[in-house]
Amino acid sequence: MAHTELMPLLQIAQQSFGAVQRSGALAVLPLYGPDTNGKFAGPLSGLKLAGVKGYGNVELENPRGSSGISIVPLHIGYIQDRAQNHAMCRSAFLAPGQKLLFQDACCVQQSQGGYLQGAEQWFFILPLALREEALSLRRVQSYGKLWPAIARLNVDLGLPERGHLEQIVCRQRPYLTQYASRFELLKGQTGALFFLGQRLVGMEIAPSPRYFAEVWMPLVCFCYGVAAMQLERNSPAAHSAPAEPFAARNLEDLRHELAESRRRAQDALMESLRAMPRETFALDEEERFLDLSLKTLTGKSFVGQTVDDGGRLVYASIFARKDFLTSPMAAV
Repeated sequence: MAHTELMPLLQIAQQSFGAVQRSGALAVLPLYGPDTNGKFAGPLSGLKLAGVKGYGNVELENPRGSSGISIVPLHIGYIQDRAQNHAMCRSAFLAPGQKLLFQDACCVQQSQGGYLQGAEQWFFILPLALREEALSLRRVQSYGKLWPAIARLNVDLGLPERGHLEQIVCRQRPYLTQYASRFELLKGQTGALFFLGQRLVGMEIAPSPRYFAEVWMPLVCFCYGVAAMQLERNSPAAHSAPAEPFAARNLEDLRHELAESRRRAQDALMESLRAMPRETFALDEEERFLDLSLKTLTGKSFVGQTVDDGGRLVYASIFARKDFLTSPMAAV
């Protein structure tokens, strides 16, 4: 079993930082890395839901003629009309033309009474609060295995105690999709660090700007947006107080004050990263495909999965564990 640390992963992936964006409880620090030049297909353009072969059995396909190898995004969930919907508990590789049956997928509706609405949204990423448990249940063949966790999250959000994810993804969607307009996906962006307050809660890295653009909205709205919504509703005063107005009386001074404000926000987040306790991960290899290696990372405060290509990190989805999310510091 090999080991690594959190921040050096950014160096292995050759990522650099952009300018911080913040809205309410959520902050995003864009990442920029090298483009793999079409080696990997995007999750929307190059990965298809081939069918559900009974509860907990989901078949995905990387169609023939695809632009490259597909890395299945960790915890991607699919929406179907007139059928119960599922989410994956793990990542995987699919070559062009290959189909793969996931027998360890989880159903995200507890009964036939609840359906996700598929008219507009093609896929989502599981909310942050569900991801540690979902990852721990990979390879476990039990389609209802995530229902208790979904029910607990619904209660935490003031919703009925049911294992129905559509209570969040659909009924809270008008609120959640605001995050897509509050945060800007930037040209050339290949990843992001996600923060609640000043606390790092997620690291998402993609093999290309196209791949990241296709997974961006599900991440910012349904994965990290749900966590931000919960924090903002539980402590609204901490995240809705108006900022101090700028003292500028002309355009030049306003630009200067705005730049200073952004610099202070950037410095604050970078300082929070530097102040983080050292996080060492145990690495377990799950799968190999040519020079690609899929690993599960397990640390004290974070877990997730990564893909390296001949030793260079090309994909990562690493997120805070539930105990870390619910600790008092997470609400700062």
